[in-house]
Amino acid sequence: MNRQRNRGRVALASLAAMCAVAVLPGQAHAADGPGTYTFDPAATAVQGTETNADASELKPGSVYRSSIKADQKLYYRLDLDDRTNAYVSAVVVPRKDGKVAYGDGITVSVRDLNDSQCSSEDAIFESAEFPRPIAAYAYRTVEKDSTTCRAEGAYNVLIERESKATSAADEWDLELRFETEPALAKGEAPPTEAPENWPSASPAPPSGKQKRTGGSSYYDATSLETGEWVDTIAPGRTRFYRVPVDWGQRIFATAALSNNNASDEFLGNALAVSLDNPARGHVDDATLSYAGKPTSVALDPLPPVAYENRYASASAVGAMRFAGWYYLSVTLSPKVAEHYGDTPVGLTLKVNVVDEAGRTPYQGDAGIFGVSDADRDMAKNGQSAPEAGKSDTMKVVAAAGIGSGAVLVLGLGMWTLLARRRASSAPVTLGAGGPPPFGGPPQTW
Repeated sequence: MNRQRNRGRVALASLAAMCAVAVLPGQAHAADGPGTYTFDPAATAVQGTETNADASELKPGSVYRSSIKADQKLYYRLDLDDRTNAYVSAVVVPRKDGKVAYGDGITVSVRDLNDSQCSSEDAIFESAEFPRPIAAYAYRTVEKDSTTCRAEGAYNVLIERESKATSAADEWDLELRFETEPALAKGEAPPTEAPENWPSASPAPPSGKQKRTGGSSYYDATSLETGEWVDTIAPGRTRFYRVPVDWGQRIFATAALSNNNASDEFLGNALAVSLDNPARGHVDDATLSYAGKPTSVALDPLPPVAYENRYASASAVGAMRFAGWYYLSVTLSPKVAEHYGDTPVGLTLKVNVVDEAGRTPYQGDAGIFGVSDADRDMAKNGQSAPEAGKSDTMKVVAAAGIGSGAVLVLGLGMWTLLARRRASSAPVTLGAGGPPPFGGPPQTW
């Protein structure tokens, strides 16, 4: 009987633990917003090497954490077949209190073993000269009429950092991702030339403000759909958001700062806005000056998402080459605090995703290069990826809790029935000093 009581305690403890999970704090962003970049907890530490012969291999679908010193050149390795398009991105995260200058940044390139460059892209601090996370990618794509970078085998990823003498020499953190693009569906032959024209007129602005607090990185970026989203941003902080954009759809985005009566000091390039594609490839950016009055800036009109955009000479068009989550990051210059104080400034994002969603050109699961119904639900509910993961976990926990509870109730019922049968078949001594009906001391539940 003691064993049965112990099992009951365990069942109750398990049920209590499951209930406790349901109310764990931290499932939403803090009211004042995240402060530092949140690296993907699944990231594996990897060290770049200064010679390609010693480079560590990156695996498809994986995320890594590394670092790079001023003016350093680091190698990483890819092993590729002769059919798959491969994308490697690098998010560079300078120290929050460090100093950067115009032209500081990194260059990411993919190269074959003869050092022929497959592609390269820069992530550079330009007119907005303050530290913040910025991203770039490079890729090996298998082109039909090209002989460069087609062979199966080892490839190098080279990341080069440039820093001015006046900039901080601290190490910069790196978050690296290696993604492969799905194969085209059989019989799928998309155009091999980029579109020359597309509708560029901005749609009517969305109406009705709603509150959404941005995340602190690509990992926990807050999901948005078409709408007007209100947030706040403190000097030196970066907010991250993500928007699902399907095949054939276009995205328009505007960022606006509210007034601040503490000063009317003019600050050039006080707000930096950036848009990156699902592979963390840079699409477009804009900056906004501030003088304490309401002001806004919009990203340039972009083409509909299409496979053939990759053949465009303009990098912004070429980056709109696949569907999926597009990432908006917004950073307020730390210099704002010098004239306006540390109080967060009102931030409004107007996001429009227009046109009907088209079909995917890929065969099978598109992975990050597609938009699912679950993605649309996350955008509607404002969930980040980790919040959505916790929500799914809670559904499993709730189902397990209901099952465990049912088993516990059934077990207690059978226990009571057996006890009553034993009690009816055996004489019970009543009075002082007599044993309790079920034997042993009474239990406290």
